[in-house]
Amino acid sequence: MHGTGKMNDPQAGACLGCAPALHPEEAARQAALDALGLLDKPGERRFDAITEAAREAFGVEIALVTLVDRDRQWFKSAQGLALTETGRDISFCGHAILAREIFQVENACQDERFSDNPLVTGPPY
Repeated sequence: MHGTGKMNDPQAGACLGCAPALHPEEAARQAALDALGLLDKPGERRFDAITEAAREAFGVEIALVTLVDRDRQWFKSAQGLALTETGRDISFCGHAILAREIFQVENACQDERFSDNPLVTGPPY
């Protein structure tokens, strides 16, 4: 992690099994994200309300509203985490956008996609 609130894979170490594939409709997905005009904008109360409610409802320490950009996942709202983004190559959300159903990871330490992920093996946990 850097003072900018970013985590870059080269600084964090290689993640052998976790890099997600690109979405089958990546160009259209990225164009839709860009059209929203939300990336790199200041925080908004409406998104913070969602992450605050999620933390409380699920009894978790960290809740995020994440936008998966070209090479990164950027946090529009982050509760319980000092980072503002990480590389897409180490993102859980890069995997989640590939699934049609709910994407749930029971134990990231035991999941081969994430067990060596720097977000699992180091800070924040």
